[in-house]
Amino acid sequence: MSNLTSSERHADQFLFKTITEELERHPFARAMRTRFPPEPNGYLHIGSAYAIQTNHAMAQAFNGQFHLRFDDTNPLKEDIAYVEAIIEDIRWLGFDPGRHIYYGSDYSNEIYNAAVTLIERGKAYVCDLAPDDMTAYRGTLTEPGRDSPYRNRSVEENLALFAQMKNGDFPASSKVVRAKIDMSSPNMNLRDPVLYRILHAEHYRTGKDWCIYPMYDFAHPIQDAIEGITYSLCSIEFKDHRPLYEWVLTELEIPEPPRQREFGRLSLTGVVTSKRFLRQLVEGGYVDGWDDPRLPTLRGLRRRGFTPESIRRFIDEIGSIRTSSTVDISLLDHCLRQELKAAAPSVMAVLHPLKVVIANYPDDGAELLGIENNSENEALGIREVPFAKTLYIERDDFMEQPAKGFHRLVPGGEVRLKGAYFIKCEDIVKDPETGEVTELRCTYDPLTRSGTGFAGRKVKGTIHWVSADHAVRADVHLYEPLLLDQEIPKDDGDWTASLNPNSLVTLKDVLVEPSVRHADPEQKYQFLRHGYFSVDRMACADGPLVFHRIVPLKDSWRAKNG
Repeated sequence: MSNLTSSERHADQFLFKTITEELERHPFARAMRTRFPPEPNGYLHIGSAYAIQTNHAMAQAFNGQFHLRFDDTNPLKEDIAYVEAIIEDIRWLGFDPGRHIYYGSDYSNEIYNAAVTLIERGKAYVCDLAPDDMTAYRGTLTEPGRDSPYRNRSVEENLALFAQMKNGDFPASSKVVRAKIDMSSPNMNLRDPVLYRILHAEHYRTGKDWCIYPMYDFAHPIQDAIEGITYSLCSIEFKDHRPLYEWVLTELEIPEPPRQREFGRLSLTGVVTSKRFLRQLVEGGYVDGWDDPRLPTLRGLRRRGFTPESIRRFIDEIGSIRTSSTVDISLLDHCLRQELKAAAPSVMAVLHPLKVVIANYPDDGAELLGIENNSENEALGIREVPFAKTLYIERDDFMEQPAKGFHRLVPGGEVRLKGAYFIKCEDIVKDPETGEVTELRCTYDPLTRSGTGFAGRKVKGTIHWVSADHAVRADVHLYEPLLLDQEIPKDDGDWTASLNPNSLVTLKDVLVEPSVRHADPEQKYQFLRHGYFSVDRMACADGPLVFHRIVPLKDSWRAKNG
């Protein structure tokens, strides 16, 4: 029955076992179908990716179909721009639904007729309670609710009122259609939940055809039934909604009804995926749009440089979780490093330049030195890097008064330039006013490139460099966690105090070797000693190169987990 790969089997073990046991009883005559039902009122984030991959993996495991269906039943918040972005992000992630893209709003007639059926069967009624009164009548977790005074309207009156609601005869929020279930149920979702409400708003897809819209808990099972979904897989917070899902399908006498099954909700350390919070960040100007590389949106992760493969691997590593769990975000960084360490070419970039002049190198001399592109992958070959009289090294690769254990360049000391020669610091030039070191005067040993000059002496340090005349100038963005306290305050306090003022540091005029001059957007590199970087996908063609540091080289997840 299953064609689940080993990674998919690991990622979805809990759900796979549950579904396998249920399918052994042959509850469906149709093929396996799952769906991901986003609301088009925001952008997908890393938690969305977990739900997408879970649903897609189960469809693939049982030779079925994966559907993308937009839950577009609230015209006040939805927009076609979100629809287009969600489709693009899902395809980028690697889970293209192909022709199986659907819209809940396309089922408006069927959902309306389902409500009519429930009214005709005495299972739904039109209620005139104001929203605050309805909340009061609903009761609490420890006290049962009370019946609405409109609960016992006749079928005929309810049908007539519902038709008038559809025709736009009543103002918004003046009436709703409610299911007639049990106001004393311990499950609050079964205390006569709202099925339809009045919204006089134009819908991005259906225009002004409708002024009544179904609630998610009512529309969702009907949409699943229409599409022939077999398993509605959703996160654990919907578990208490499952009885209502099943009640709708039962009362509508749906044959072989879809089954809702839940998996644990994924949370990440230092990451907030709340749409409300993300919207406040964007609209308040605290970040630079929904694709800001500090955000956990798929657009933000992509712009920073995370690959779809690294995100899928991250979700595979987490596996299927039965209850809500918090995962260390450093695991995602680890998955990216594992992918890029043998795939990304290494280049030399100097983030904080210090000028070096090689006194005994010819003034007009220049040469091309062959340097390996990746020490772990010989197949990536070598590149030619220009070497000349004036170079730049990292400022912290020199210490005038070296600390214990410092093995880089010091006065009178010698180091090896990566892929090039030994150089020796002969003199220091300082700013006469500040005393800051502005230039190093060095000599080089021309024999050390070929290896014939190594006899009898060694150096402990190797540093990277770039040629002053050949370097490409670029802007580099360095990132830290967006939040200082891992999560935003739960009260109404000033959550902006939790924002990390150093979450983004931009370095101008960084010097990078010229092999990156014609880099493509989203191309990945390892900057020696600095980490993995990605070319900004949105940078202007006629502007400077912009690099985002995806992750530093230090693998904190591996350090903690061995």
